[in-house]
Amino acid sequence: MVILMERLQKVISNSGYCSRRKAEELIINGKVKVNGKLVYELGTKVNDNDEIMVDNKLITKENKEYILLYKPRGVVTTTNDDKNRKTVLDLIETTKRIYPIGRLDYDTTGILLLTNDGELTNLLIHPKNNIDKVYVAKIKGVLTGLEIKQLESGVLIDDIKTAPCKVKVRKKDKEHSFVQITIHEGKNHQVKKMFQAVNHEVVKLKRERIAFLDLKGLKPGEYRYLTLKEVKKLYALKNA
Repeated sequence: MVILMERLQKVISNSGYCSRRKAEELIINGKVKVNGKLVYELGTKVNDNDEIMVDNKLITKENKEYILLYKPRGVVTTTNDDKNRKTVLDLIETTKRIYPIGRLDYDTTGILLLTNDGELTNLLIHPKNNIDKVYVAKIKGVLTGLEIKQLESGVLIDDIKTAPCKVKVRKKDKEHSFVQITIHEGKNHQVKKMFQAVNHEVVKLKRERIAFLDLKGLKPGEYRYLTLKEVKKLYALKNA
């Protein structure tokens, strides 16, 4: 009989305990035991017969859950909040330990995925996989052709240049522009800071799409479960 060996951080994230990146931090910081012994090496491999404990809690396999939420304004993208504000988890009825993939600001609306699948989380947030994230921003002022080119070629945010993106003005008036911007990164407040870099303030921001997934059929605060076909299609993006 062949015994399947997998990397420890992958097994932890697949259990739904946390993302793979967080699992790596826990291993490095001496929070993980395998068969009663502390493990610090990220290359450690384990199998189904190994006992894994994180912060003295036994890791068990958990069925995967994939949820698409239409995040409304005034809700924080976190699993808990020290200011007692409503979180995205307060909008969802589930017994699973799910967490959001990426983050939307408190006042930003739109599509948000939540799951207990650490591998998929890592796939969707890593810039190298070039996953489209489509936003529509209402900004102050009229966005010029030169500013569009600047945004598309990359602007400096905290001394780091953003990756190339796509920008399209949907409509405009004398005071505002409604701009569609497609990015592949997920830096903190990235879209708002990108427009600030070309001297435009974002008044409203909505994420309309992640890859091929959109908000069709949902109202703010509503959610649905992804189909198996959609999950497989998301995994296929890694090889696209």
